Amino acid sequence: MDTAIDPVGLHHYLSFHSVVPAPRTILAGVQKLPPATVRTVYPDGRHEDWDYWRAEFSRGGAGTGLDAADWPGAVLDSVRLAVQRRMVADVPVGVLLSGGIDSSLVVALLAESGHQQLRTFSVGFEAAGGESGDEFVYSDLVAAHFGTDHQKIMVESDRLLPAVDAAIGAMSEPMVSHDCVAFYLLSEEVSRSVTVVQSGQGADEVFAGYDWYPPLATVPRGGAAAAYAEVFVDRPHAGLADLLEPEWLASGDIFKRDHSRAFIDAHFGAPGADTALDAALRLDTSVMLVDDPVKRVDNMTMAWGLEARVPFLDHELVELAAACPPELKLAAGGKGVLKAASRGVVPDQIIDRPKGYFPVPAIRHLSGSMLDRVRDAVTDPVAKDRGLFRPDWLQRMLTDPNTERTTLGSNALWQVALLEMWLQDRGI
Repeated sequence: MDTAIDPVGLHHYLSFHSVVPAPRTILAGVQKLPPATVRTVYPDGRHEDWDYWRAEFSRGGAGTGLDAADWPGAVLDSVRLAVQRRMVADVPVGVLLSGGIDSSLVVALLAESGHQQLRTFSVGFEAAGGESGDEFVYSDLVAAHFGTDHQKIMVESDRLLPAVDAAIGAMSEPMVSHDCVAFYLLSEEVSRSVTVVQSGQGADEVFAGYDWYPPLATVPRGGAAAAYAEVFVDRPHAGLADLLEPEWLASGDIFKRDHSRAFIDAHFGAPGADTALDAALRLDTSVMLVDDPVKRVDNMTMAWGLEARVPFLDHELVELAAACPPELKLAAGGKGVLKAASRGVVPDQIIDRPKGYFPVPAIRHLSGSMLDRVRDAVTDPVAKDRGLFRPDWLQRMLTDPNTERTTLGSNALWQVALLEMWLQDRGI
């Protein structure tokens, strides 16, 4: 099998939020099916692909006849049904409770339906770089409010470094997000108690909860792709010359083309998706969501035999959300229609809190043994022989590892080191 680095896959990895969209992967000899695709292979080697599902991201369809006042109730009913569908099991089902609105709503709806002593789980890490490593104040509030059997898992620093290598070993593809390690360690602990959990994954993409969506609200449909690239891609195309060795930039003139921008343009240029925000949500829901958050949760939970179910990705709920007018999703700082649906079901402190995330400060702010691990990876003889990244850029990053960030705030050195660690773990 050809395990050489695919130059276009590398371009996507360094540009498109560390995601390599199907059919490519980071390896030239490996391809993957796009989401929602069935491939039929015939004896003579021919194959045909069939796309079996897609959301339209236009008005009408699942949202026909709903006005602004109707939408919160319709969304709540759809989430309620999605949660109940994912409780069907012959074993107890727990919930990964971050303390954000998404997982809190799952807990609230399960409590509403009469589930007693629901098992909930939260994870936290030691602070680093002045950044808190847990959101227990919110998950504690939800657990107390609904009377769950709650377990807080505090990860000591000495457990973090071994978990990084273990999490990389569980990755089907390189996954930069630091919360991979959080989900890996959380899954290890949760698997001692239950084997099935529900998670709030996907709500930010489906209901427009990220901060790169509001700038698209007033962008004309024709300018949507450029506006999306401005707020989403990791670095400008010309910026790749700063970190890649010249031979990669000159490789068959491949890097003279902005492949990630061409990919974005093609998706935004497809029929449907009425507004700029609709087009962005269609791309994020059908590509980025699948190849980043969903894949990372699936890989990390299944590493411990834990099945994670994601009610916010129920296909009927996604179809309903796709039909929802963009202004209702962008209201209240993002996820407005979901917040309105949750009002009176989830405590107001959770709905009105600042947006959180799954923090692992020791990876966002590299120092000590974690920085040593990164240095070992990028200076390993294998990495030098591979020759992907400029030594002067690497030295600059190792000297000042936490200043340079991607467009969305990820640690630029970690992005490069994670790729090297994944390749070295596979013996590539």
